[in-house]
Amino acid sequence: MKIAILPGDGIGPEVTAQSARVLRAVVGNRVDLRMEEAPIGQAGVDAAGVPLPGATLALAQAADAILFGAVGGPTDELPDRSKRPGSGLLKLRKSLSLFANFRPAVLFPELIGASTLRPDVVAGVDMLILRELNGDLYFGEPRGVHLENGRRVGVNTMRYSEDEVARIAHVGFQAARQRRGKLCSVDKANVLETMQLWRDVVTEVSREYPDVALTHLYVDAASMMLIRAPKQFDVIVTGNVFGDILSDAAAMLTGSIGMLPSASLGIGAGVAGAKVPGLYEPVHGSAPDIAGRDIANPLASVLSAAMMLRHSLGLPEEALRIERAVRAVLANGYRTADIHQAGTRLVGTAEMGDAVVKALDFAT
Repeated sequence: MKIAILPGDGIGPEVTAQSARVLRAVVGNRVDLRMEEAPIGQAGVDAAGVPLPGATLALAQAADAILFGAVGGPTDELPDRSKRPGSGLLKLRKSLSLFANFRPAVLFPELIGASTLRPDVVAGVDMLILRELNGDLYFGEPRGVHLENGRRVGVNTMRYSEDEVARIAHVGFQAARQRRGKLCSVDKANVLETMQLWRDVVTEVSREYPDVALTHLYVDAASMMLIRAPKQFDVIVTGNVFGDILSDAAAMLTGSIGMLPSASLGIGAGVAGAKVPGLYEPVHGSAPDIAGRDIANPLASVLSAAMMLRHSLGLPEEALRIERAVRAVLANGYRTADIHQAGTRLVGTAEMGDAVVKALDFAT
């Protein structure tokens, strides 16, 4: 099985190194994992002058799955957007038609004290935020900054076709069927015509899933309820922009954004149809301020590797072993700085990776 390793920038190489170690350890000699590394983001600019070099895209297209780190750094605000590190990831997602972004937010009981919310509010949180990944303001046209009457005007276009909405809605209903049977669609239909179309199409698709309970929330109300009563949510399906924001907010329910994995899937990558590789990455960014200091939390990347085993490589038992190993490490008191509490053992990135690898021997 071919795995494209795209560590990227900042803490990306550090956390990806640990998840790649865990992948090799959990699979052992039973599966031939062929891992090949390539630059993306600022590393791509440094190597080839662009955030997504052609060789990197070719490697990703030929892989069975992609393990991604993070992109971003000092050049994030360059006037030329095509040279910004983040554009490499956006182009990769678009090129591979990775439209369904799965972002599970699960609070490990051992981390209940790490959340900034009261234990009774967050205990038992287990939700999936499903973010549409190929449309919305991030890709809509026209866009840009131009002059009108001598003043600068910025324009971005929120755009969705009914086919794009129906596609992600089907994935949401199917995911809810495999969980607790509840789907909440988040939009802003009271203000935005694009979001009225979103609501209408999701409602139409719901007729094919009478066993799934569908509710709708405006994004402002959803933001409030995510903090006030998060345990009500099972699967949330929403657009690109709202999903980006809500999933980062949900990180604090789990104690740290360093605990949130994700999977970006397209047709065939965990979704019925022709084969494309799934992309697996921690939700956190490149965090350049802590890069190279061996203090980043690698567990989101490790849990992303578990999602890879389950969704792209057909190895659910190995995925479960990783998840059990992470739980065991937390139960044994290992903590990186972002989730450290009094009475627990503060460790660095590499030592946390060591602990997970050792715990695999007992996670059967």
